[in-house]
Amino acid sequence: MREQEGAGRAALRSGVALGVLAAVYLGLAVFLGRHVPAGTTVDGVPVGGMTPSQAAVTLKHALATKASMPVHLQVGDEVHDLDPSAAGLSLDVDATLADLTGFSLDPRDIWQHLTGNSAEPLRIQTDRAKLKDALTDLSRGVDQPVNEGSISFAGGKVSTVMSVQGRALNVDETARAVQRAWPRQAVIRAVVDVVQPRLGPAQLADVVRTFATPALSAPVTVKAGARTVTLSPAQFSAALGVRAADNGQLSPAVDGAKVLAALRAADPKVEQAPVDASVAIRAGRPVVVPAVPGRRIDPAVLGPAFLRALTAPVRTAVVATSSAAPKVSTEAVKALGITSRISTFTTQFPFNPPRTTNITVAARTLDGTIVRSGETFSLNGLLGQRTPAKGYQQAPVINGGRLEKDYGGGVSQVSTTLFNAVFFSGAKILEHTPHSFYIARYPEGREATVSWPGVDNRWQNDTGHAIYIQTQVTSSSVTVSFYGTKVWDVEAVKGPRRNVKQPRTIVDDKPGCVPQSPTPGFDVTVTRVFKRGGATVRTSQFSTHYIPEDDVRCTHPQAG
Repeated sequence: MREQEGAGRAALRSGVALGVLAAVYLGLAVFLGRHVPAGTTVDGVPVGGMTPSQAAVTLKHALATKASMPVHLQVGDEVHDLDPSAAGLSLDVDATLADLTGFSLDPRDIWQHLTGNSAEPLRIQTDRAKLKDALTDLSRGVDQPVNEGSISFAGGKVSTVMSVQGRALNVDETARAVQRAWPRQAVIRAVVDVVQPRLGPAQLADVVRTFATPALSAPVTVKAGARTVTLSPAQFSAALGVRAADNGQLSPAVDGAKVLAALRAADPKVEQAPVDASVAIRAGRPVVVPAVPGRRIDPAVLGPAFLRALTAPVRTAVVATSSAAPKVSTEAVKALGITSRISTFTTQFPFNPPRTTNITVAARTLDGTIVRSGETFSLNGLLGQRTPAKGYQQAPVINGGRLEKDYGGGVSQVSTTLFNAVFFSGAKILEHTPHSFYIARYPEGREATVSWPGVDNRWQNDTGHAIYIQTQVTSSSVTVSFYGTKVWDVEAVKGPRRNVKQPRTIVDDKPGCVPQSPTPGFDVTVTRVFKRGGATVRTSQFSTHYIPEDDVRCTHPQAG
């Protein structure tokens, strides 16, 4: 009985011991499952024995600098940097630690936790789309295009430039290399593909042998219609070239336009520009100068013909010329109806070289103008702003009743002469402005000043036919004549002066003073009488108000 009781107590003690051992084992398993195995390192950072949260803090702190450093991509001798964040690269600490902790009753796992000493890799997260986008952007600084070889012919000599291969960043392979190596490696070698040129040395040498050298070996003669022109290699070499097809095949080429330019330089008469029909005044009468057709060479025909001649036994290119029609035909000018002089007017002017220069410049600009039937003419529109670049000089102009100097002074003399030619032609007067005070060299009430840009001289050709304007300038006069088809006989009837007002006397000591001779102010009316066959058909009137021209006496030594 006692033996049975002893055996029971022994069994109880064994059971208790086993229970304690089991509890200890279970507690150890729980404890170890909540910690990183002893001696564990992640990317060289010791984290053994730490809880996951402790290990996470340790890893993030230890690797923060490395994770934020640029990714150095090596391309040959060059290094290009990527921003990890912009490239979609980040550390995945949670995934790294997930496999290192966890509850297990397997003795091998417990033993591994106790002994440890393992080096674990650091896991990363990659946004592959962002990584490829970043590498694509970086490739713009990495890629180098192929430099295809070329053959040039400058100065009559053949020059060959050999092809140079290019390179292109392989984005997909480089992305994989970055994923494998970052952030463990400070420098990651990028994957770069070599791009081969299409034109190899053999192709270039073949073109030099079969085309370039023969092409520049001797002059080429061009027969164009009745003209024969010989060009030396130095003269035509700029027109030669070599074209590369998509398949890399080379073919010789000739720029016909450049050959034509060389022909024109060598012989200006190899072509003839067409001459438009025009009007000329001869012995006081208008005549139609007939149009002259031109002669031209088509570059599209010249180029291939010249190319064939470059390698032919007889280096001669024969090309036909074609007729080039003028823009204005003889018939078109005849139809304008410019058959006789319909009006003319002359005004005189005193000696004043700058003013005479301005009159001459304006008159020459006006000379030869054709105003077609129905068109409106503007003197300001024709002359534009009077500037030194156009040849105008400073001369007296009227401003606020006083004379001062400005560019284009004297152009109003041309305007007044033109106005009277319009007046007696019968054309419709649209806009004119008399001078503010009367100038004795002009007819009273029949004169028109002009200034840029506001005061203009405008009229409309309502005669039913074109009007050709001729100007003539001497040292003391300017004449404007109209030629067309006479429709009206126009007379001018001037009324008496009215409301006469005497000028003042002004003494001015300013250096810019311009002296003036006194002239009374007054009002006057001019009647324009339109006649046909001696009978008056209609009339129109122009009333003009002139202010007095004051007697200005300048006392400053620099005045005038």
